[in-house]
Amino acid sequence: MNLKKRSEVATENTWDLSDLYESDAKWEEDFAALAKMLEPLLKLQGVLSESLNNLIHCFEIEDQIDRAITKVYTYAHLKSDQDLGNADYQAMQDRIKSKYVEISSQLAWILPEILSIPDSTIMQYFNDPKLGVWKRLLENYMRRKAHTLSPEEERLLAMAAEPMSGASKTFSMLSNADLKFPDVKDDSGNKAPLTSGNFIRFLESKNRDVRKGAFEAMYDTYSGLGNTFASTLDSNVRKQVFYARARKHESALQASLFEDNVQQEVYDGLIAAVHAELPSFYKYVDVRKRALGVDSLDMYDMYVPLVKDLELEVPFEQAREWVVASVQPLGTDYAKIVEQAFDERWIDRYENEGKRSGAYSSGCYDSRPYVLMNYQNNLNSVFTLAHELGHSMHSYLSIKNQPHAYSQYKIFVAEVASTLNEGLLFHYLMNNSTDEQLKTYLVNHKCDEFKGTVYRQTMFAEFEKKIHDIVEQGGALTKETLSQAYHELNKLYYGDQVQADQRIQYEWARIPHFYYNFYVYKYATGLSAAEAFLKRIRSGHPGALEGYLGFLGSGCTKDPLDLLAIAGVDLRKPDVVQDGLSQFAEYVDELGKRI
Repeated sequence: MNLKKRSEVATENTWDLSDLYESDAKWEEDFAALAKMLEPLLKLQGVLSESLNNLIHCFEIEDQIDRAITKVYTYAHLKSDQDLGNADYQAMQDRIKSKYVEISSQLAWILPEILSIPDSTIMQYFNDPKLGVWKRLLENYMRRKAHTLSPEEERLLAMAAEPMSGASKTFSMLSNADLKFPDVKDDSGNKAPLTSGNFIRFLESKNRDVRKGAFEAMYDTYSGLGNTFASTLDSNVRKQVFYARARKHESALQASLFEDNVQQEVYDGLIAAVHAELPSFYKYVDVRKRALGVDSLDMYDMYVPLVKDLELEVPFEQAREWVVASVQPLGTDYAKIVEQAFDERWIDRYENEGKRSGAYSSGCYDSRPYVLMNYQNNLNSVFTLAHELGHSMHSYLSIKNQPHAYSQYKIFVAEVASTLNEGLLFHYLMNNSTDEQLKTYLVNHKCDEFKGTVYRQTMFAEFEKKIHDIVEQGGALTKETLSQAYHELNKLYYGDQVQADQRIQYEWARIPHFYYNFYVYKYATGLSAAEAFLKRIRSGHPGALEGYLGFLGSGCTKDPLDLLAIAGVDLRKPDVVQDGLSQFAEYVDELGKRI
């Protein structure tokens, strides 16, 4: 079945972006107005140290500009992602990115000028009630003092942001727009198009030849462009290393962690904890091998559900019903807002020609928190829907409860709400079904969630650390070095029970998160925190629900580790990750009994 063109998609299946802009012409008006917003701020250059009033005025105008430019960018990127082949919206997105770099370079003097204010004066400002809501912002600025350069150097770094983003942009265009895969055989033996969006659907097939064919087609295509993808990833890693060194961080990893004020011990501790629990994962792999009845397990056998003769087609409306019902433990107000997401068209539902693959939640202070989906009528897509709506609810509640300056939660905690929603869906379906096959399917899915979110993402995190280490030690990232490093980690994490097709060594080439600057470990810590919150809420722990909802509405009012700890989950303690992995071991035991 051929994909629909964007113009052929029914309106009710698309997101409604009218709360951002009624038309492209309105977008153009706001885009043109951005330049004028700079004028009053530029007049403050050189006088920030003269009075607290000047500093507060600077913060206010800077916040207004950030709010305006984020709105303009959000519309452009959503329009672009709904059809990457639309040159007009690609150009619109390029324009706002360029404008952002231009504005950033013009305002690069602000941080160095603030940091040049004498410490004694800064202390007076901190003690002045007039600073009010801007106190935390000033604290964050001062924390950056050791890693901030001169005004001219900061301006150059800001100007370099656009050309330095070329590797990520090239990867995205290659993977989502230009890369074409050969047709493969489907379950009926007919030729069918293979896309990034439906790849996992093929890997879920009960027919091993279908899985194998899709796997080979996917990675043969990526291997054919392996040198190109190695070049883009090498360039992206070098960008991160350059910025880290320019800002006097010990490594690219520490530079990334600095943004969330997270200690490297949390990152390294996650990897160590997962290594210690690899035997539980090997046990899961053994259960999968036994259930599939194969002599040797391959990587294309890792997604197929283990429940035989269970046909589970889940249309979108059924997914809606399940997701809304599953979030009831979070309160009627929470559930009503989730219903609004469906009624008010927050969600762009189905794959279309040129649409960005995968799924995400995105929006801004002046819009709905939109969800991009490529819904495939299977249980995996239902969980993805619940996941992305968790992100959207986190954004909704933070925006509702915080001023713009503190409404954007840190990436470190971004996966908590999303994975907790998945956990709620799992327990809802387990508790409301009498179908033992379905329950076995769900336990399988829960094991797969840990596999994909903790074990797999931690493997990605270790790979990301390794490839940055290679560059920081003077090495180069080639198709061969990347493939070797990836293959070795894949073998370590999956164990001897998996005799992997060598093509898996090219999987690194199709993972977009390797361009997100040490993002992936946050999936694993996020699930661990979510499991802890879920356990507290479901057990009726005093204050658990209030603490969790308070966390969702806190934005970035404190450092992310502190926000979690206040709500009752402290990721600085190793028992949070360890408890989550112990829960995984119990699910594996349950799966083993059911298979």
